[in-house]
Amino acid sequence: MTRIGFIGTENSHTDHFIRFLNTERRHPGYTATALADGHSERNDKLRAEGGIEQVVDEPADLIPHVDAAIISTRDGARHREQAEPLLAAGLPVLVDKPLATTVDDAVAILDAAERTSAVVVSCSALRFVPQIAELADDTGRGPLRQLNIVGPADPDSEYSGLFFYGIHHVEAALEILGDPVVEPGSVHPTVTRHDDTTIAQVRIGDVAVIFTFVTPGDGHRVPFHATATGTAGVVARELTLSGDYNAPALDRFVAAIDTGRSPVGRGQLLSPIVVLSAVVDALQK
Repeated sequence: MTRIGFIGTENSHTDHFIRFLNTERRHPGYTATALADGHSERNDKLRAEGGIEQVVDEPADLIPHVDAAIISTRDGARHREQAEPLLAAGLPVLVDKPLATTVDDAVAILDAAERTSAVVVSCSALRFVPQIAELADDTGRGPLRQLNIVGPADPDSEYSGLFFYGIHHVEAALEILGDPVVEPGSVHPTVTRHDDTTIAQVRIGDVAVIFTFVTPGDGHRVPFHATATGTAGVVARELTLSGDYNAPALDRFVAAIDTGRSPVGRGQLLSPIVVLSAVVDALQK
């Protein structure tokens, strides 16, 4: 039995993962067994409802009790400090989006994984929605020239600003583009902000990519939407998440543990952080 521990249990994604593993038993041989972040009303509820065996204080305290871990902490700025001890112990880790909020932190996480040959998985749920494949298909629209991604994100979010939701924009774009490797320092966004809307323009390969981040309001937020413009046509789709939108990430993590290999390379894991960090830097300047 592969025992999985959880860090960042304030995030509702933890509920999803525990449901998939312990309630619905979608992955025989895998079980959620431990929670970090100490005893709290939230953790005690998760423990009782999910059949969790152990609650510990710190992420590193999970190491004797689990065989793998999932980090869902809302603020990606904390992911490095939480992931490094686990990776140093050789544990596979799923880092819920974003992998990190700076290129340096993302590199440190990947370096820690390489030192022990530990598996690292990190991905936005938008990569798996069926509309992404439709947007990536150039059969009707011809070679892609411009890509527009619209969705919610707040530059002033307490969870590291644009990284909290804006990582979805970037990962969706990269998936449509074929998941290219974007090297640090190779993108130079132009960013403007007016009231609740921030627009970033950047060139990735031969494609002009425009990200529109709209700050959510009270009780509402704009949906994720993408428009792919090619030489022969335009394809526009709303990017719709199902109720089980976290299931593909868990599927990918379990497969990575089974094979002992991360599903994508270091460059693909680092690229979303490279792009969004450049956007954030340009906005701050």
